[in-house]
Amino acid sequence: MGIALPKFLLNMDGASGGIMLLGIVGLCILFPLMIAVIYLSRSSKYTGNYVMHQTLSTYYYFMKPSLAPSKVMDVFIKAAEYMEMPVRRSDDEPLQKLFVAVRSELNLDLKNIRTEQAKFWKQHPSLVKMELLIQAHLTRESFALTPALVKDYRHMLELAPRLLEELVKIALLPRSPNGFGWLRPAIGVVELSQSIIQAVPLSARKAGGGNSEGIAPFLQLPHFTEATVKKIARKKIRAFQELCDMSEVERATLLTQVAGLSEEEARDVELVLEMIPTVEVDIKCETEGEEGIQEGDVVTMYAWVSLQRRSGLTAALPHAPFYPFHREENFWLLLADTASNEVWLSQKISFMDEATAITAASKAIQDTQEALGASPKEIGIAVREAVDRVKKGSRLVMGKFQAPSEGNHNLTSFCLCDAWIGCDSKTSFKLKVLKRSRAGTRTYVPEEGPVAEDGIEEEEEEEEEEYDDYESEYSEDEEEEKKGKGKVANGAAHQRASSDIDSGSDD
Repeated sequence: MGIALPKFLLNMDGASGGIMLLGIVGLCILFPLMIAVIYLSRSSKYTGNYVMHQTLSTYYYFMKPSLAPSKVMDVFIKAAEYMEMPVRRSDDEPLQKLFVAVRSELNLDLKNIRTEQAKFWKQHPSLVKMELLIQAHLTRESFALTPALVKDYRHMLELAPRLLEELVKIALLPRSPNGFGWLRPAIGVVELSQSIIQAVPLSARKAGGGNSEGIAPFLQLPHFTEATVKKIARKKIRAFQELCDMSEVERATLLTQVAGLSEEEARDVELVLEMIPTVEVDIKCETEGEEGIQEGDVVTMYAWVSLQRRSGLTAALPHAPFYPFHREENFWLLLADTASNEVWLSQKISFMDEATAITAASKAIQDTQEALGASPKEIGIAVREAVDRVKKGSRLVMGKFQAPSEGNHNLTSFCLCDAWIGCDSKTSFKLKVLKRSRAGTRTYVPEEGPVAEDGIEEEEEEEEEEYDDYESEYSEDEEEEKKGKGKVANGAAHQRASSDIDSGSDD
């Protein structure tokens, strides 16, 4: 057995052949190995969502339960990806001019403006640069950026959706004493995402003039400015939903004769209004196989989130002319207790992939029905109903949580869109939890622990004694329900989205 080598290698003397051999080894073995090492060392810095591990650590450290929406920006810009962006000496003068243009959006104390300005510029240069670039985008002042800053500006916007998604997940991590996430910062992050996609300043979200949402929803419409909003307010159109509820003829008259838009501009507004989604949430919480929810039960939440547009489409890209990259709309469903600032369940929802939604809903319904002992015919009917709902623009969200202590718990489900402003849904309902009266326990089973085998007869006697309490507990509940009919209880609620929903900053 032999190895065929090139003839020129065999004709060289020993020194030249050795050099050639080293070159081949270096080019064919060492160089690819070096590339692989560099790739692996860099990829180890990132998560599956292409966000640096250092960024997640920073977000986790600065995330606080009382983080106000106006302070979310300060946490967002501390991402390692942004801190690594270069700050050039040539950027000083353009950034100074940009500071003057967006100074009103920086939450500086006007009474001590000199001190506040000095404090702002003493921050890390990368933080200063990122905040000014984001504010330039929100205020639509990016046209004044230099070519070098435009490159950084586009890179900042390209990274923003991924970073914001991870920031939402950090806010929703179970860190409270009860193992729940935090509501207030989660809403603030989603609101910041909406503002970045639509290029609307955060100050426009402040309530005023009888409108709890501010003028932000109006500014996402084409050809709308603050002056346009003031003009239509003279006709008592102050809320975004009031504009949406008008007939097409009335709206065209308002926009052309009052707001001063041309007929073509009014048609542009109409096209965007047809694309804005309306969201409805039908939510129910129950203990599978039982008539009521008791302390310690494993409660299952069933939520059907339905989306409708005037255009008739279910899947669509948001109208975002100031965001220069491909962007899909997503929704976050949060089951929360607003009084304690706790998020019990959370789920990200997309309406773009119908086939995946059908598969997921079919499997979830089938598994649930099989666990309840339903017949194959009943399972088939339930699955077909679920598939029909998905095809009509609904998505099924399921989750489990452990029932809290006895009492009536006022919960709220939030369905928040990360791309549109003013189409969020907010549904309030009561979760009624009864005192534990069932034999045994329905809490989560621990992974390890001894199993009691003795005293089985004594447990059976205790079950018989507790049966009377079980019946009395439910008989009292039936009397209460008869007295208080019409109230939403045990987590059943259905509500349509409206534009006058309070924003996260009011919660």
